[in-house]
Amino acid sequence: MGRTELHGRTAVVTGAARGLGAGLVKELARRRMRVALLGLEGERMGQVARDLPVEAHCYEVDITDDNAMHRAATAVTDTLGAPYVVIANAGIAEGGPFTTSDPTTWRRVIEVNLTGSAVTARAFLPGLLASHGYFLQIASTAAFGSAPLMSAYCASKAGAESFAQSLRAELAHQSVGVGIAYVHWTDTDMIRDADQHTALRELRAHMPPGARRTYPIHQVAAWTCRAVDHRSATVYAPPWLRIVQPLRPLLPLAVTAVSRRALPRLAEKGLVEQTGMLGGGGQADQEAQR
Repeated sequence: MGRTELHGRTAVVTGAARGLGAGLVKELARRRMRVALLGLEGERMGQVARDLPVEAHCYEVDITDDNAMHRAATAVTDTLGAPYVVIANAGIAEGGPFTTSDPTTWRRVIEVNLTGSAVTARAFLPGLLASHGYFLQIASTAAFGSAPLMSAYCASKAGAESFAQSLRAELAHQSVGVGIAYVHWTDTDMIRDADQHTALRELRAHMPPGARRTYPIHQVAAWTCRAVDHRSATVYAPPWLRIVQPLRPLLPLAVTAVSRRALPRLAEKGLVEQTGMLGGGGQADQEAQR
């Protein structure tokens, strides 16, 4: 499409209160799109919205709640018009051995990252069908490079990738685009929190130097929004991740080889432990469930 053709259209971003979600909102506003911010943290979303140069409205909602999301979709359409871009960005994470993980916390990660993406699509698809719009699923390199101690997050992102691929094929004849964003290490509070846990930090340190680099939010958001500009089927943030895709069959072998050596040493030192929900977004979700 190009940026000028997005001017005045409506965009929806979930998980918009912080991190990449807030960065995406700012990038869309630079394209002069009207923006709907969805998430649990109403006050933080309001702070993001107040700094935007475009019309923006905030909707405090649990993205896993079908009825609440349908109400939000109706409100967005009534206020801003039919959405042309919907970005399923909301996500949470927890870390630690699967065998000792809390079932409720583990299940909640799946519910938010995978089921929440599907609920988002279901709620906003009527608007996207009307506008012949574009749905962008925020996935992760965790979708094709599953890491130990992050089973719920990796499973949910792989599931979200497959969901988006299925949806793309299903909607192709109806002129609705579906894209997948493969996002790598981003300087969010989730990643900063994960780095406070020795086992997760050391496992990351075994990655090649370029692959363990953390990228600023504004740069990742800019790369990601290129998908919106071009209605891309895939986008990589950073772009060099594209060359990793053909290597996907080899990644589990490499990860297993590293884990077989590193995890026993970390476990012997008592450093392999449960992290609980990571980052401010995870904590906000946990508080909302109480």
